[in-house]
Amino acid sequence: EDRLKLGRDLLLEDGVIFASIDDNEYARLKQLADSVFGEHNFVATVIWQKVYAPKNTARHFSEDHDFILVHAKDAETWTPCLLPRTAEADARYINPDDDPRGPWKPDNLLARNPYSKGHYEVVGPTGKRFRNPTGSYWRGSKEKFDDLERDDRIWWGESGGNMPALKRFLSEVKAGIVPQTLWKYDEVGHTQDAKKDLLAVVTFERTEDVLNTVKPTHLIQRMLQISTTPGAPTWVVDFFAGSGTTAHAVMDLNREDDGRRRYVLVEMGDYFDTMLKLRVQRVAFSANWKDNIPQDQDGMSHVFKYQRIESYEDALNNIRVR
Repeated sequence: EDRLKLGRDLLLEDGVIFASIDDNEYARLKQLADSVFGEHNFVATVIWQKVYAPKNTARHFSEDHDFILVHAKDAETWTPCLLPRTAEADARYINPDDDPRGPWKPDNLLARNPYSKGHYEVVGPTGKRFRNPTGSYWRGSKEKFDDLERDDRIWWGESGGNMPALKRFLSEVKAGIVPQTLWKYDEVGHTQDAKKDLLAVVTFERTEDVLNTVKPTHLIQRMLQISTTPGAPTWVVDFFAGSGTTAHAVMDLNREDDGRRRYVLVEMGDYFDTMLKLRVQRVAFSANWKDNIPQDQDGMSHVFKYQRIESYEDALNNIRVR
């Protein structure tokens, strides 16, 4: 509770917080977060598919997912960024009729919401007649349908005898994809990916506890893509920094999209010196290492700075100075 309250104080009015949790504590965390941020500032619960194979040794169910609670400082102010369109998403758009407006995909013209002007009959190129099925309605009026038909935005299939569909052109859709609440492991990584991300950078003793909770960098990058824009100098704060995945994700994403994101990590565990600090250093300086010392292009050693603080006031003062 104290971390959530302090975190809320640090957020800008258009800020947002992501909190990962499993089944055991989800209900209590949701209730606690709602009390701190207000129920009206709850945005969504994301389901992260954290494993890629079922655990056959499970006593009852194989636990395949974690939850990610999303709360905004002010849900009326905060708007998620669109995710980049993927090649797979764009590949769904084709152009079988060589329309000069470019690739498109068929979209349903029917809806289940009652619409007073949504009852009528249409006639296809082959003379076949179509009515809205019982319990469904045309999305637009007959006049609107005729306008779309004249503009060659109605698709009747290759033979001209199919149920009509709307031609949704790629050039007219949003530049990105609206975030969804199901994040699959092939998109954001799973627990084994998380371990590989960490062990590729630093090795250390006593790995069991950390490796059981470490997150994949692509999972954090998904959160960053939703909540930050590359050109804005945004602060990303992680006050349960663990193995340093957030710093790793921020640096990798900045390199990918020329972003200006900055991070603050807070960690009071046993792994700060032996793991978190080493990981951040080695990701920051990439492969420029010699005798376990980061080197720049001129062969000069970089200095990695961090501070041990004694209070919340110390933390605020350090952030304000920067």
